[in-house]
Amino acid sequence: MMGQTDTVASTADLDRLVLRPYAGEADLPEIVRVSNSDMALDGVRVVLTLDDVAPAYRIPSESFDAARDVLMAELDGAVVGTIRVDWVDNTDGTREYRSRGHVDAPWRRRGIGRRMLHAADELIRERAAKHDTDRPRVQGLWSDDRQVGRRALAESEGYAAVRWFFEMERPHIDVDRPDIPPMPAGLEVRPVTADDAAAIWVADHEAFRDHWGGWDESEASLRRWVESPEFQPELYVVAFDGDEIAGAVLNGIIAEENEQLGLRRGWLDSVFTRRAWRGRGLARALIGRSIHVLAERGMDTAALGVDADNPSGALGLYRSCGFEVVDGGAALQKPLEVIR
Repeated sequence: MMGQTDTVASTADLDRLVLRPYAGEADLPEIVRVSNSDMALDGVRVVLTLDDVAPAYRIPSESFDAARDVLMAELDGAVVGTIRVDWVDNTDGTREYRSRGHVDAPWRRRGIGRRMLHAADELIRERAAKHDTDRPRVQGLWSDDRQVGRRALAESEGYAAVRWFFEMERPHIDVDRPDIPPMPAGLEVRPVTADDAAAIWVADHEAFRDHWGGWDESEASLRRWVESPEFQPELYVVAFDGDEIAGAVLNGIIAEENEQLGLRRGWLDSVFTRRAWRGRGLARALIGRSIHVLAERGMDTAALGVDADNPSGALGLYRSCGFEVVDGGAALQKPLEVIR
């Protein structure tokens, strides 16, 4: 009887479900609330804020324009879900149309997520029809390993995992044990400011061009980064060879997330060495300095994300620097042609 009752309730809910376009910044608090509710139910250790999401929704680009690419799901006038789509050209030669959605925790497992995913398929078809490209086209989405329901839904819709990623942490970081390796000869770490944002942005993306994935490298995307809380140049550890950036670690501390989760965790958000400076121990030297920077600001844990198949051997490097795998996730894809 419970299963039958749930089915009847789900059918009635879906009959009343309304999917409407994004209505502007008035929707942002609900997008944040629904996203956090969904992730918290699965135990995903991420907390979003208005400041986190606002730049992406406020600043349009060719690959993502909130007015065009976001849908809100409502039941009886209350927001119960949200989904967005964008696209990117990947380094493997594909063009990937991505969807990212969340359902408010009390409304999970009622078919709302599937309905939103199908609506996102329609948006993707519209976008793809306007694109003239010779690249093979795929659809993609992300699932944390803790998001079992999301993974099951994606797989039932024809998605399969194509790449795996780890979240790693180094616990018990301490300013009294800095463990800072020497810098390679001829390179030095210098402070950076907001004036260096564009140069750091270009160097970061150049360093990852031989890695799997894709990134929006537009001017609009740069603006989103600079206007987001993620942009914390005072925490960055950037190595220079003369006037050229050789590599960097872009560190960050998410204060509100730490407060809500009861953590003192700092992030090594991007660790990169440009090709000409690889193989000299630069990444290890920058990681050691980054851990010290985070410890000086009261953090007791350093965290980062890594591609499990990173071609530069990053996983082994991070393990040798004291990081341990604590969580994981996967990028899932399916050919665009299988959309129903």
